[in-house]
Amino acid sequence: MKNNKPVFTAVGIVFFIAPLLLLLLQSLSAPWRFQSGYGVDWKLESFRQLIRDPYLWEATWWSILIGFLVLVLNAVVGILTGKALSSYSFKGKPWVEALLLSPILIPVLAIAMGLHLFMIRLGLADTMMGVVIIHLVPTIPYSIKIFHNSYQQMGKALMEQPHILGAGFFTQLFTVELPLLRPALRSVTFLTIVISLSQYAITAIIGGGQVLTLPMVFFPFLENANASLMSAFSLWFAFVPVVMYILVEVILLLLPYSRVPWRNHR
Repeated sequence: MKNNKPVFTAVGIVFFIAPLLLLLLQSLSAPWRFQSGYGVDWKLESFRQLIRDPYLWEATWWSILIGFLVLVLNAVVGILTGKALSSYSFKGKPWVEALLLSPILIPVLAIAMGLHLFMIRLGLADTMMGVVIIHLVPTIPYSIKIFHNSYQQMGKALMEQPHILGAGFFTQLFTVELPLLRPALRSVTFLTIVISLSQYAITAIIGGGQVLTLPMVFFPFLENANASLMSAFSLWFAFVPVVMYILVEVILLLLPYSRVPWRNHR
């Protein structure tokens, strides 16, 4: 089998590293044209102007908080649902799976418009929790699918062995299942954070402008003619999910559950 590592490296450089380097160069320089005859004017004014924006920090903290809450709920719902779908067989199971994945096929904006009236009745409109709930719509289907596939790869026999040996629910979850689900948790973390941070329309509808996230600050910046400032904000926008992903990765590495001995033997 041929080694594809050079190909993946080249693709990563062309589509990920190179654009980030161009954004960084543009954010650190004044708008420049080759035909002007002048050199590049290096400066940090775009980052100074960005940091002085009164809504930037508020939007960043709201985005991080909402992103982590959405991630936790995705992990809980995805693990429980994925395990149930892989462990039990029942009549109409394909229809249940299709129903759980249907938000991917239905435009999320249509769902948000329908849920808006429902959330107004429940008092969740214009609140952070309302935004968290609506962010579950485009993320939960992916989490369920990822965990479902992971549990299927483990096999039903592997899941039954700890129970036969006397492990309780939480002992089995933290000492057997979660260590094996680390790749799935990483995938869910990446997808959930990126999808949640990129939601503008549904956040504006359910949040009613009261819950300020980075996309709601980013789109007004698009009207700015300053390319350096736009590049600086784009780098900030890209930096936030990277930091969140690193924090989750550190938590996964520090969790002691893989070293906890089984208890509650019967």
